[in-house]
Amino acid sequence: MTEQPSPRQYDLEDRTLAFAARVRCLVQALPRTLANIEDARQLIRSSGSVGANYIEANESLSKKDFALHAKISRKEAKESTYWLKLLQIDGSVDARLQTERALLIQEANELVNIFGAIVRKTEGAAKPRQQGPPSDF
Repeated sequence: MTEQPSPRQYDLEDRTLAFAARVRCLVQALPRTLANIEDARQLIRSSGSVGANYIEANESLSKKDFALHAKISRKEAKESTYWLKLLQIDGSVDARLQTERALLIQEANELVNIFGAIVRKTEGAAKPRQQGPPSDF
């Protein structure tokens, strides 16, 4: 019998997919400057990698592998925040882009926190609890 995956697992997969899709929409609306073009390339890679690595984590064969891919997802979410902050958006031209960038930075930070909690929980469960010395000492 196949094990039914947790519905929360797919909620995070959907959330990371939505994050990457929103980033792509923002990038398409950006002013075409040399800096934005280069930063946007990096942003698209890192934002897509968040979800891709989470999917890999869900397919992992061990807790150690799961934790590794969750750490990579966390790292890519942090990197996405960095690239989002570097984008050049003239606020007087389009306040909507400024707002969307701020919301994406907030979402990236929330994903960092979620993946950080997943890593802590996974690594905490993987480490055996140490007991004190035997009572005859």
